[in-house]
Amino acid sequence: MDKYGFVKVAAAVPAVKVADVNFNTAQTEKLLRQAVKEQAEMVVFPELGITSSTCGDLFLKPSLIERAELELAQLLNRTQTLPLVFMVGLPVRADNALLNAAAVCYRGSVLSVLPKIYLSDEEKRWFVSGAEWGESEVGLCGQMVPATIQQVIEVNGVKIGVEIGNDLWATVPPSSFAAFQGAEIICNLSARPALVAADKYTHELVAQQSARCLCGYIYVNSGFGESTTDFVFDGNAFIYENGEPLACAERFAAKSQLISTEIDVERLRNRRAVSSAFRADCAQDANEPYLVVSDGNYVLQKPFSLTRPLAALPFVPQGLQLAEHCQDAVNIQVTGLASRLVAAHAKTAFIGISGGLDSTLALLITVRAFDKLGLPRKNITGVTMPGFGTTDRTYQNALSLMKNLGITQREISIKQACLQHFKDIGHDEKIKNVTYENAQARERTQILMDLANETGGLVVGTGDLSEFALGWATYNGDHMSMYGVNAGVPKTLVRSLVTWISAQETNAVRRVLEDVLDTPISPELLPADKKGKIAQKTEDLVGPYELHDFFLYHFVRNGFGPEKIFHLATYAFKGKFTSAVIKKWLTVFMRRFFAQQFKRSCSADGPKVGSVGLSPRGDWRMPSDASCALWLDELEHMK
Repeated sequence: MDKYGFVKVAAAVPAVKVADVNFNTAQTEKLLRQAVKEQAEMVVFPELGITSSTCGDLFLKPSLIERAELELAQLLNRTQTLPLVFMVGLPVRADNALLNAAAVCYRGSVLSVLPKIYLSDEEKRWFVSGAEWGESEVGLCGQMVPATIQQVIEVNGVKIGVEIGNDLWATVPPSSFAAFQGAEIICNLSARPALVAADKYTHELVAQQSARCLCGYIYVNSGFGESTTDFVFDGNAFIYENGEPLACAERFAAKSQLISTEIDVERLRNRRAVSSAFRADCAQDANEPYLVVSDGNYVLQKPFSLTRPLAALPFVPQGLQLAEHCQDAVNIQVTGLASRLVAAHAKTAFIGISGGLDSTLALLITVRAFDKLGLPRKNITGVTMPGFGTTDRTYQNALSLMKNLGITQREISIKQACLQHFKDIGHDEKIKNVTYENAQARERTQILMDLANETGGLVVGTGDLSEFALGWATYNGDHMSMYGVNAGVPKTLVRSLVTWISAQETNAVRRVLEDVLDTPISPELLPADKKGKIAQKTEDLVGPYELHDFFLYHFVRNGFGPEKIFHLATYAFKGKFTSAVIKKWLTVFMRRFFAQQFKRSCSADGPKVGSVGLSPRGDWRMPSDASCALWLDELEHMK
């Protein structure tokens, strides 16, 4: 495991020859040495890979069993200097029983043997289930090693669980209990025949098991060279982490294969620490007798180059998943607002329409909520409130959007009210400071609140999750509403949602939405430039939202520190942002996230949409005066 918590793992599918132990062991060694070149710390091979899994009654012949043990001993001797742990499958004689077993090998020794538990009816002809075998040790390669079904192996600070083939298909797989006992990576040595549609089911099963156990899962199936008398073996191998695929081998390849990637053990540990369900299961299983086998050493690996997939936009799925994700998000927002309207007995809603991205999404959601409840769209009042920084582009888009969506339009300029306010408090209007900006935001909020009071309606908030993370909202201004429909939506997803909804709208609405999407993000609180264009661009001031959303996801969701977030960001945004730029905005993120907690502590109600939320009522509870010194110090001193 390296300093960032990553473990480089590999799944190896050697070509085999049935019962040719010499050939099979040579192929195993070849892949082991290839794995070392790829900096792997852990390699998993298929079930019964030393002999091949289709030997049939040859498993009953002592010569095959003895030769398999001899070849494994020689393999251990030749690979004792290799800095990795590997699991190979072979038949192991245990007194009068024969076990279908996985041998966990490290630095020239067998650390442990784990027997298969759930045997098929055919396998029972040759093997004894580990659950029925009553001993706790077995002799293998000149050693007496642990050989129970309840083991966790610890190598280099990482805890490993092992199950074999059909064990995963049990009602409660052995890997579940291993995870409760601390196993962070599960290895499955398998030899299951290829059947139509079975591969998809296996992927789903591994994805679900890795998600339930909050673990990494390495699955390796027998491949080319196994007997085709009755079955074909596809040589499939794949690696998952908490339900997410990281690497996958080619099925039905006619040669040996090795796939490798990195499992983020730190991420898994952080997830387990905050999962009450996982902790409860661990506590319930705490009294079960379990053996922990450790090599007794810990060598911190040097950081290696990442190869695993890492989304630069973690809140925005790619490909076919995006449409489904957008539909779910919109349905959550619409249902949340509709339920709140019913609960509040509100027949009207008021939204400040700026012509910007956030207010546009809030309006689109509100229209759908009213349609869902069978309420007329005219009961929605969109209020455009031109101020000192309003540009003609956003103003016209606001008017066009309200008109084409069929809602009630109102226009109330805030200029004179703000000028009077400046006069009342003795502020020079030429000084365009935070007072100048915030007075406009608070004036707009006051107008909306008072209009809603007149009809017993709701003010629908427009602020999004990214703005709340950065505190990019005026306290008691746009920071406040009666229901914030965008509160759980990060800025990078806002854009995707508006794009997705646009495809379902009329041509007139779609044209407006396309221009809104093309408009720079801005609060428009400072005057436009000499050409009448937006001068105050949010991302110039606070940083790119795609970076901030990346920081937010990995800080809140995964619990990572600044150094690891920086490390991941330089990988995810390679070629787009330099290290210096990433560090600059990560520092800004950390400072603002801590300093602006007081705004989140009294934020309005709003629905959680994805896996990250900042509601003070459940998702994120932090003192408003917490210090960020530790995090800034880590940033300053990171190498």
